[in-house]
Amino acid sequence: MNNFKYYAPTEVVFGKDAEKETGETAKKYGKKALLVFGKNSVKKSGLLDRVEKSLTEAGVDYKEYGGAKPNPTLAHAEEGVKEALAYGADIVIAVGGGSAIDTAKAIAHGTANPEYKLWDIWTKKVPLEKSLPVGAVLTIAAAGSEMSDSAVLTNEEIGKKGGINTDFNRCRFAIMNPALAATLPKNQIAAGVVDIMMHTMERYFIPDIKADLTDEIAEGLIRTVVSNGAKVMEDPNDFDAMGEVFWASSLSHNNLTECGRGKDFSVHKIGHALSAKYDVTHGASLSAVWGTWARELYEGALPRFARFARKVWNVTETDDLKAAKEGIEKTEDFFRSINMPVSLTELGVKPTDEDFRDLAMDATMKDTMKLSRIRPLDAAAVEKIYRAAM
Repeated sequence: MNNFKYYAPTEVVFGKDAEKETGETAKKYGKKALLVFGKNSVKKSGLLDRVEKSLTEAGVDYKEYGGAKPNPTLAHAEEGVKEALAYGADIVIAVGGGSAIDTAKAIAHGTANPEYKLWDIWTKKVPLEKSLPVGAVLTIAAAGSEMSDSAVLTNEEIGKKGGINTDFNRCRFAIMNPALAATLPKNQIAAGVVDIMMHTMERYFIPDIKADLTDEIAEGLIRTVVSNGAKVMEDPNDFDAMGEVFWASSLSHNNLTECGRGKDFSVHKIGHALSAKYDVTHGASLSAVWGTWARELYEGALPRFARFARKVWNVTETDDLKAAKEGIEKTEDFFRSINMPVSLTELGVKPTDEDFRDLAMDATMKDTMKLSRIRPLDAAAVEKIYRAAM
């Protein structure tokens, strides 16, 4: 087991009507809130009204800032910084999913450091030493941003999607009412299920490290997401099943499933390049390339892939090579069962030869960074994965 530090300071308020506790929770951290959300669905559903009523009753002032995009953009976050500074916000509260939360985190960083360009903070050209507190009222189980130390933005001017990891990204509180996800389109629910699974799988497929308890937690989490993900696809109003998916989303990305093992987000980097170029749904970009990534690398981590097959998918094959292959196939079968793509063709993109090269260079930071802790992948190897994913 490797050395590790585990830090998960987010206050969680979970359950039916949890959003009514937003005000009492938020006032511990600020008095003037910028409310960040996406489209008008949170208004049409009445959720934003309930959140604002709760804030008012608790004596917390607020200002609305909508328009967060599914792949959150630098430009929108920068405009949010201007709004927060003009308003004098001392807390940023996201109402929505990962896009709203990541946008809120970016606004918090930029507002606390107005002397710096936000992209310079994001790319670590300048140090991030302070931020505003961030809270989240979660409407979808997917990104896990409500408890994670990460956030992602897309710089549309240069076509680059990048993330930043820092404890300043940790939400001070997360309000979780699984019932809020019942009205979501099923493709959004399915993409969220994939993202949750991938957050743990990206921490799981690291060879030659013994971390039994972490493995058991990871395997149990994925089994829970698979079984309950199928249930909520059939009936989004199944509160208990949606609750399991919500909680799995948070635990999958708050670093619990990497304790003693670490993480390897190579599939995310491959998917991020696709999202930046084609603006495709994040979860769908991951399912589209995971199988090809796995087939390229599984022999270098054969015991891990074989264990995954047996523990998650109940594969009974005793030969590790055959078991590993079956586990990859069953994972893709599950993605198909929830109507998620398992190829770039199914994702709806058709890269040219030049596009394949550009994607690979983007994913590897112009071939300066090797992906994967199973076997280092340079830009040529990543291009091979993209091409095989067609």
